[in-house]
Amino acid sequence: MSNEVFRCKNCVMLSTRPRIEFDSRGWCNACAWAEEKRTIDWPERWKKLEELCDRYRSKDGFDVLVGVSGGKDGSYVAHMLKSKLGMKPLTITVAVPLPMALGNKNLENFINAGYDHVRVTPNPVISRKMNKIGFIEQGRPLYGWQCNLQVAVLRTALAYKIPFIMYGEDGEVEYGGSTESKNQWSYSVGYAIRVYLSGEDPKAIVKKLAGQHTEKDLYWWLYPDEEQTQAIDPRASHWSHFENWDPYSHYLVAKELCGLQEREAASVGTYTNFAQTDTILFDLHMYLMYLKFGFGRCSQDCGIDIRRGAMTRKQAIELVRIYDDQLPEEYVPGYLEYFEMTRPEFEAVLDKWANKDLLKKEDGRWVRAYDAP
Repeated sequence: MSNEVFRCKNCVMLSTRPRIEFDSRGWCNACAWAEEKRTIDWPERWKKLEELCDRYRSKDGFDVLVGVSGGKDGSYVAHMLKSKLGMKPLTITVAVPLPMALGNKNLENFINAGYDHVRVTPNPVISRKMNKIGFIEQGRPLYGWQCNLQVAVLRTALAYKIPFIMYGEDGEVEYGGSTESKNQWSYSVGYAIRVYLSGEDPKAIVKKLAGQHTEKDLYWWLYPDEEQTQAIDPRASHWSHFENWDPYSHYLVAKELCGLQEREAASVGTYTNFAQTDTILFDLHMYLMYLKFGFGRCSQDCGIDIRRGAMTRKQAIELVRIYDDQLPEEYVPGYLEYFEMTRPEFEAVLDKWANKDLLKKEDGRWVRAYDAP
């Protein structure tokens, strides 16, 4: 496989990314989409958003449910819905395992900037079990929480009778996966399972907990059935469908208006310090991505900056060589405690998911075995 690995000719994304495609120029989905976005009638899409807001505006309740963590993107989306579109958003956070102090502070700052907010905290015992199963069997240490992001938000929408749900970006379209949803303003449960949960319906994982927990215990992990949802017919959407997605401008707005603070140093595996600061498990999640596919957090960040014209491809390749393969060593003691593993057991899981066609182990560290131009 190593002889077949190549990078996008415009950014630095590898051909190993799931669902990625390249055009005749050798440009990946994300770069081709960035180019296509220049021809989109954004005012027309904004008009569609205004129509949706008018359709879902409530007389006496909340108009829209917005997922937030206190980070740049959710803060920006909530701000725009409230201040620019006159909506009354209910913001929701699904509690993360192994939270960062900075993430907690940013969420507090966001709420205090003037937002109604609910926090869902799924049973931490079950959450730990789900995430451990995901880590060992899928190389996805945040699997249980990723389920919560879809299921718990949907269930909260039903509880508060809010049929309009707004997330941030459609990551598949923006960062180089499938483009099937690029012209769709809402997405289905089936799409969420197939793309965001990599085709693994939570029911399959939940079966592994049979005898330990009842279906009622697993409320925040199991999708409600069609009969439960049909009363309000909830529709989940991505803000990126209606406005050209620009994470850096979101950061500037969130910093100015919602109290967003950055890390003092760059995040593990990249050169940026202002994104994904809510849980240390995200750093492990991104390192597993590197082990499985040969590209990490820095590759993704470089792609974003290249597409917005803030970085050259040559600069990006150098940054990727420096940062992409960094193991979040400082957090390993926390991972061992959380997953109830010894260091050798933890390392064995990492080794299991390391793609031997792309990587080789030298001095206890997984390094590239390829040289993609």
